[in-house]
Amino acid sequence: MKKEDIRIRIKAQKALLSPAEKAAAASAAFALLEQTASFMMSDKILMYHSLPDEISTIDFLDRWSRTKHFFLPRVNGVNLDILPFDRSTLRLGSFQIEEPQGDDTVDVGDIEMIIVPGVAYDRKGNRVGRGKGYYDRLLSGSKALKVGVAYDFQMVDEIDAEPHDVKVDLVITDRGIYHVRR
Repeated sequence: MKKEDIRIRIKAQKALLSPAEKAAAASAAFALLEQTASFMMSDKILMYHSLPDEISTIDFLDRWSRTKHFFLPRVNGVNLDILPFDRSTLRLGSFQIEEPQGDDTVDVGDIEMIIVPGVAYDRKGNRVGRGKGYYDRLLSGSKALKVGVAYDFQMVDEIDAEPHDVKVDLVITDRGIYHVRR
């Protein structure tokens, strides 16, 4: 399926969710993530600060930020910088996403797990993003476990992947864990 068609379909499905459904889905998906050995063993985790139409990462970040070392991306031109998560330093940045401030950037090679935002995923690990390529550029330089977290309806049969697209290793939804078949 073409990426733009997927974006339109998923956006329509997200618009139908109530606030209670959104909160329940986020809670269920992140509860599954917390039970994985990969999460338990990872200390340095790159997250993202969710937008209103994404499965919310906010409660998860707050719950685990005293136990794990979380990092968030910040847009820097066409690339993403990685900085430590500290709620007190977050400011609205590019695309109205809350981003960390400061100069304490971290190399992507130091990150053990990356929670990757996406519009949709398939069982081969292909991902549809928002179309700017920020995460594909970032992920191409990382050996970290790449995990998509999403609503279950964001799993689609097939995505028309391009050569530069970087796959995720695992997708966790509010209804289950999808191990990528390679």
